[in-house]
Amino acid sequence: MSQAGGNSRSRILFASLIGTTIEFFDFYIYATAAVLVFPQLFFPSADPASATLQSLATFALAFFARPVGSAVFGHFGDRIGRKATLVASLLLMGGCTLAIAFLPTYQMIGWFAPALLCLMRFGQGFGLGGEWGGAALLAVENAPRGWAARFGTAPQLGAPIGFMAANGLFLLLGLGLTEDEFIAWGWRVPFLASAALVIIGLWVRLRISETPEFRAAMEREPPVPVPLARLLTRHSGAMLAGSAGVVGCFALYYLTTAYALAQATGPLGYARATFLSVQLFANLFMAVGLVVAATIADRTSPRRMLLVGAVATVAVGFVFSQGLASGSLAVAGLTLCTAMFAMGFTSAPLGSWLSQLFPVRVRYSGVSFAFNTGGMIGGALTPIAAQLLSTVGAADYAGLLLAAAGLVTFAGVTLARPAEEPA
Repeated sequence: MSQAGGNSRSRILFASLIGTTIEFFDFYIYATAAVLVFPQLFFPSADPASATLQSLATFALAFFARPVGSAVFGHFGDRIGRKATLVASLLLMGGCTLAIAFLPTYQMIGWFAPALLCLMRFGQGFGLGGEWGGAALLAVENAPRGWAARFGTAPQLGAPIGFMAANGLFLLLGLGLTEDEFIAWGWRVPFLASAALVIIGLWVRLRISETPEFRAAMEREPPVPVPLARLLTRHSGAMLAGSAGVVGCFALYYLTTAYALAQATGPLGYARATFLSVQLFANLFMAVGLVVAATIADRTSPRRMLLVGAVATVAVGFVFSQGLASGSLAVAGLTLCTAMFAMGFTSAPLGSWLSQLFPVRVRYSGVSFAFNTGGMIGGALTPIAAQLLSTVGAADYAGLLLAAAGLVTFAGVTLARPAEEPA
């Protein structure tokens, strides 16, 4: 096996993949629980629609914590290195996820229960703020020439793997337990299971060495004292464009997963197990889209693939709501498969594209902050806005939010320019 800076390529790719697999597993078990059980367990005093909205608000809380985490972890990632920062982010993320498994419910301690849930969710998001950017740089900065997009897709493949593991586990629990058992204790099992994944992730990441690009940059000159300040003063345009370029990816994913599941098992009346199975199948199309887009991006450019993905997001937006609410499970499934395939094109090139926007010495901060700020808009605000439309009887317009997200991504990618060294 060939080497890259003392790291075997297989070890680098697995270290990048395992962390984001855990990240997305943690996010999806929370997203699923936020739709299926948290409204009853943590917000029982509200009507069902309002309880779901409040539950989704706690889900969104992590997206607002992520930019804060990206500033903190980005600071250390640019000063002491990628490896140590990735280990710390994984520990925080995994610890908060495990703690959710032991939380008391509203019936046990009243309003302290949702308060603790919000605290753990904020901790999840804070840790996640440093995860994706570091994992993407670990892959891209170790990539052979001409393979940056494909290596940079390793973290993105954690999305379908993490989703399938999370929803697959919820599906098995739903099939094996009664509704009362699932509500009483079954929902806690996925949060407990995340601990095993964290142990594997830590074992892998502790065995890797620093990336060659970061080592070379530190040998040339000392680290930037305050990377975020350098970004805000010299690279604010790249940060804004990078954040915009991420919005479509997050909007596609969380409308197709969390929002679609809430609609399907609520107003649309589909059985939980049935729709979870459809979503699992649709995730296979995202995996295919990721591989196809990454391969083409290395032969053309990440920028071009992101523009294609943005246009596809706009197109999906105009048919999303109608397809989901068509009354046909086959049509709803086809809509989700199409959206997930398009999401592969908005997601696969992000690692290599965002890395091009920032110099090495502030790259961890820049990539993390742009990714998580765009995620806050696309992954938090968009599903909440869609759910609000649903509560006022305007669910047919939720897909237009996707179209708007696609236009934002198109504008960001069009305006972005590669960085010129030095920082």
